[in-house]
Amino acid sequence: MIASGFTSRLFALTRKETRQMLRDRSNLTVGLLLPVMLILLFGYGLSFDVKDARIAIVLEDSSPATLNAVAGLAGSPYLSPIWGHSIVDAEAMIRAGEADAILRVPDDFTRNLVAGNGQLQLILNGVDSNTAQSIEGYATAAIANALEHLSDRSDKRFAGGSSVVMVPRTWFNEAGTSTWFLVPGLIVLVMTLIGAFLTSLLIAREWERGTLESLFVTPVRPLELVLSKLAPYVVIGAIDLVMCLLAARYLFDVPIRGSLWIIVVSSLLYLLVSLSLGLFISGVTRNQFAASQMALLASFMPAMMLSGFVFDLRNVPLVVQGISQILPATHFMSLIKTLFLAGDYWPSIWKNCAVLALYAVILIALTRRLLAKKLE
Repeated sequence: MIASGFTSRLFALTRKETRQMLRDRSNLTVGLLLPVMLILLFGYGLSFDVKDARIAIVLEDSSPATLNAVAGLAGSPYLSPIWGHSIVDAEAMIRAGEADAILRVPDDFTRNLVAGNGQLQLILNGVDSNTAQSIEGYATAAIANALEHLSDRSDKRFAGGSSVVMVPRTWFNEAGTSTWFLVPGLIVLVMTLIGAFLTSLLIAREWERGTLESLFVTPVRPLELVLSKLAPYVVIGAIDLVMCLLAARYLFDVPIRGSLWIIVVSSLLYLLVSLSLGLFISGVTRNQFAASQMALLASFMPAMMLSGFVFDLRNVPLVVQGISQILPATHFMSLIKTLFLAGDYWPSIWKNCAVLALYAVILIALTRRLLAKKLE
């Protein structure tokens, strides 16, 4: 009897808890959706390999031995050679983001190679120090393999003591300091988390407390309501931004080579996007717990995994690359790293700021529309 009573009570309680769980759709969604998102993000999004890295080749020595040596780069699955007419053209490519590295073959390369001390110059884009180190390793291995095949195949001049020394030089991050690469990315994550999480509770809290209805009888307009909720958090985010910039410059010694005013303006623009996203989520869910969970899933995690903060986005499948380009964080990540380490590159500034401004307008308009249904 005792066992039977225990079983029946346990069954009844379990049934009650199951019904409550099924009724709480926000919890159920998080419980089912979060593992799927984690598996997809980590499975398809994480890759520390560098594939199809663009390396501009500048040939000042066009002998057959040189052509055979650099042909080894084309055989590497990790490198995508492109030809530069001159070192000036190649430098323009790396500044424009069209090349990740430059391989310069000097005019005395073949003569030095026969003598056993051939040298090549490798210029790397140090904005992403991990990618730069990977490219250096891939290029060195590809050239060494090509010369080995050359000596085995026909030309005995390169057999034995012939060797090539790769002379690397890293631009924008000469020491290859990982802090210089990570700290600007951390600013993006801070702006994302602070912005989306703080405002994700605002409208939901008003709905739960019933205070939003009291605004229905006032002459306040939806756009005024949206902007009034954003304004205090813009100030909070601006204070956070100042602290981040001070820490980057004076704690971590990260150089700020671009205009400080452009960094501040573009950061505030991205902050407005994050705040607007949080407010939009708050208006959709009308529940503080669900809003906070959804804000985390829709803003911070994608920014962490798919914005280029951890690894190069060219290494992931095309579908994931497409998703990453939809994220505002991806555009701000690219912009802030360029501004910190490379300086003012106006095509990138105009393009990414325009994308962020478009996101801000769309999100504010959508949030206004959500509130307009009740206020008008």
